[in-house]
Amino acid sequence: MIFIGLGNPGPKYQGTRHNAGFMVIDELARFFSLKLKKPFFKNYLIARGLYQSREVILIKPLTFMNRSGLILPGIIKKYLGSDNLPVVVCDNMDLAYGECRIKTKGSYSGHNGINSIIKNYGSDDFIRIYIGISRPAGYGNIITHVLSKPDERELPEFKKGVERGVSAAVLLLTTTVARVMNEYNRKNN
Repeated sequence: MIFIGLGNPGPKYQGTRHNAGFMVIDELARFFSLKLKKPFFKNYLIARGLYQSREVILIKPLTFMNRSGLILPGIIKKYLGSDNLPVVVCDNMDLAYGECRIKTKGSYSGHNGINSIIKNYGSDDFIRIYIGISRPAGYGNIITHVLSKPDERELPEFKKGVERGVSAAVLLLTTTVARVMNEYNRKNN
């Protein structure tokens, strides 16, 4: 199974709301004791391993959020097989901090990283793990909100959402998508 975490590369964006997907991939790498590496002439980080006899591939695109899908043609050609379903992990402003939702298809809903994935994958038929980052207070600027770090009141719940994303990803390796959706898509999950 291929897990693609969306985010923006570089220290400037580390820990920001928009990098929730990167954070899930980093935690999965720790969980599976894998090290993300950049292959020569590639614009992504990758780690590969096994978990309960299933292949696990972790990927962080280095193309910036709005161009995340540019890595897909090479990834699909090299790694996507019948046992390697793409799972895209990213932030979602329509979910509260601490929440995590699983979807199997749908529109990009205003998320430019997902839009890039859909365009380059050629379909909206892939699994998504959404990590809640809430909307900015009042009429706050959305770009400033997603590209900034949660404040000290928001941080514990934000981290809880990332942890739930990691747990959902691990569960996807051992059971059906429907079961994972039942577990994580309940109200007040």
